[in-house]
Amino acid sequence: MISILIVFQSLYWIQGVSGANDVNQPQTLWVEKGQSATINCSHTKSATHNQMYWYRQYYGESMELIVFTTSYGTPDFGKFNQNKFSAIKAVPENGSFTVNDVDYNDSAVYFCAVSEHSVITTG
Repeated sequence: MISILIVFQSLYWIQGVSGANDVNQPQTLWVEKGQSATINCSHTKSATHNQMYWYRQYYGESMELIVFTTSYGTPDFGKFNQNKFSAIKAVPENGSFTVNDVDYNDSAVYFCAVSEHSVITTG
């Protein structure tokens, strides 16, 4: 059997400020080739922090956004295949991200980030 290491990290992101102590997810996950890898992410911020972002970073490369989720809408996968990735966010305080049919190309660092929804009004 072949195992693939997937490393997960967490970020708290709001208007460019980081503070990873408020966002929690496991640091390392070992998964066998062909299986699915699911990671849960939670935060201790307020319920207004209902936006969650899942990023992937390959060694020596920049992070790329895989999916944006909210507790009130449909996940936005942009260019990414929803057969390969899935995300669930039913409540503001936590969410989950899954990599399906794991293979060698999935070995990377995955980041969970949260941000606060804000509405700007003009007078």
